[in-house]
Amino acid sequence: MSCDADVSLDGWLADLARPGTVRPVRTAPDPVLARAGADVDPTDPAVLRLAADLVATMRVSPGCVGLAAPQIGESARVFAVDVTGHPKTVTSHGTFVLCNATVVSATRLRPGREGCMSVPDLTGDVKRASRVVVEGVLPGTGATVRLTTDGFEARALQHEIDHCAGLLFLDQVAGAHALYQRKVYL
Repeated sequence: MSCDADVSLDGWLADLARPGTVRPVRTAPDPVLARAGADVDPTDPAVLRLAADLVATMRVSPGCVGLAAPQIGESARVFAVDVTGHPKTVTSHGTFVLCNATVVSATRLRPGREGCMSVPDLTGDVKRASRVVVEGVLPGTGATVRLTTDGFEARALQHEIDHCAGLLFLDQVAGAHALYQRKVYL
């Protein structure tokens, strides 16, 4: 719902030095997906390239609302999110990339169905907070932002932060009874 920072999320994307390269999305059981990503220097030009690649790959992937660095083979704590236009979206901060993000607070746990580009054949019910405050750093600027959001965007942020910690939604489901064959394939 809000973004507290000296720098707005709006416009940072236009400052990327180059358009991103679409990269292949890694799928389970690729070992990079199970490794916790390293903290990054958000002002490093390589992190800016990674941010651009995440956005480019996310934009060409049907149904994708978020993508983390491990999903494109980089063991780093960087992810992109854009839930704009998704039918479950109520709150959206548009397209953004965060580095070294953490959940500062999380409330109102609720189950919800999740899918993942890295697990293309399955979806699952995962209990997540429906309201979160997340703090991270914008690539390129080094500015720390604090996002307060809810609903689907909150779920997407938690999903991507999990990827950066080496976790898939499969690690969060209650059990095999909460897994389903995907009806619409990515």
